Amino acid sequence: MKLCSIADVRAALTSGELPAGDPIEVLDVGANPIDGDPPYLPLLRAGLARVTGFEPQPDALARLLERAGPAERYLPHALGDGRTHELSVCAESGFTSILAPDEGQLALLTDFPRLAEVVARVPVPTARLDDLDVGRVDYLKIDVQGAEAMIVEHGRRTLADVLAVQIEVNHHRLYVDQPTAGQIDALLRGMGLVPHLTVATKTWPLAPTPWADPDQAHAHTLVEADVLYVRDPATLADLADAQLLALARVVGLAYDSLGLARTCLTTLAQRGSVRLEG
Repeated sequence: MKLCSIADVRAALTSGELPAGDPIEVLDVGANPIDGDPPYLPLLRAGLARVTGFEPQPDALARLLERAGPAERYLPHALGDGRTHELSVCAESGFTSILAPDEGQLALLTDFPRLAEVVARVPVPTARLDDLDVGRVDYLKIDVQGAEAMIVEHGRRTLADVLAVQIEVNHHRLYVDQPTAGQIDALLRGMGLVPHLTVATKTWPLAPTPWADPDQAHAHTLVEADVLYVRDPATLADLADAQLLALARVVGLAYDSLGLARTCLTTLAQRGSVRLEG
C-alpha cells in the first residue's frame, strides 16, 4: 500500500488492501431521508457499516423498514431527555419539533412563519439514548430540528467513544431555547471532538425580501449548517487500531476527506499495523 499522494489514499480505501476490520457502527437519529441519500451510504454499499436508525414518524419509519438491507435496523423511538414533550407539528413537516417555534426569530426570514405555522400539538414521550441498548457507536448522524444537544447530553455514555459526528447546527435560532452553533460546538469539544468540515449550509432571504425579487440572493443570511466533527486529530495516538481504521473509512469514503484519512492510515503504518510500500 502506498500513501504518497491523495490518489494513493483513495486507492487504499477502495482496493481491499486494508484489513477488513469490524463493521463501522452508524447511529442515525432522525433517519427520515427527506434530504436524499445519507452520507454513510458508500460505507453501507461497501459492506463496511451497520446502521441503527431512529425515526418516530410512522410513515417515514415504514418507508425505511420497507427498503432496509440486512445491515440496517430502524427503531420508532423519539430520543430526548426521557420526558414527555409537546410535539409542534408544523405546516411544513421539516419544521416539526419537540421544541416550540420561535415566532420572533422566524419573522425575520421570508416565508418561515408560514412554513413553521403550528397546525397541531401532540404529546410525545421521549427515550434517553443512554437507556437504550444500541451497542457501540463509531459514527453519529443527527438532524432533529433543535433537539440535538438534548439527545447528545442524554447519550454521553453511549457516545463516549464516537469517532465522528455529523450534526445540524443553527446560527439563526428557529425554536424557543434552541441551543445555537456555539453551544453545540462547546458540547462536542467537551467530548473530545472538533469541527472538521462543513458538509452543507443553508442561507435564506431576510424579510420582507420575497423570493421573486431578482436581487434576493443579496438579502440572504446564514441560517444553519451540517458540520462534521471528528475525534481531535491531536489525540489520534490514543485511538486503537480498529478506531483509526474506522475513522479513515468514515472521513475518506463518506466525505472524501482524504487528508485526515491519510493521517489515520499513516499512524497505523507507523505502528506496523498496515504495510507501506517503498
